[in-house]
Amino acid sequence: MTETNTIRIDKWLWAARIFKTRTLAGEACRGGKIKIDEQAVKPSRELKENEVISIKLDQLTKTVQVKSLIKNRVSAKQVVDVYDDLTPTGEYERLQLMREFNYERRERGIGRPTKKERRLIEVLKKEIKP
Repeated sequence: MTETNTIRIDKWLWAARIFKTRTLAGEACRGGKIKIDEQAVKPSRELKENEVISIKLDQLTKTVQVKSLIKNRVSAKQVVDVYDDLTPTGEYERLQLMREFNYERRERGIGRPTKKERRLIEVLKKEIKP
């Protein structure tokens, strides 16, 4: 791991395996989903050690504290050396409850389900209910 004084936040989010690509990390920054001190940040924002970042990922709001600044992507095993996960366990429990209670969510802008999709949804809901 290479140590530096500062690094762009979009590059760090990608290197720390929070986002799959640097482009996705940059889009999340531009979309206001990445915040430091309750302030939305731009992708070019310089990140420092020990800063706390709030990241909105779908229904989960993840909070992490930067342990080390890295330039290159690390393996999944080394992620524990890069940041501390400060996300409350209640957030993960809420996400799990949403999955368990058959929470139906459609992406915005894709329209209503077709007749075939609706029938499939009804079959799946019947299978899950006791």
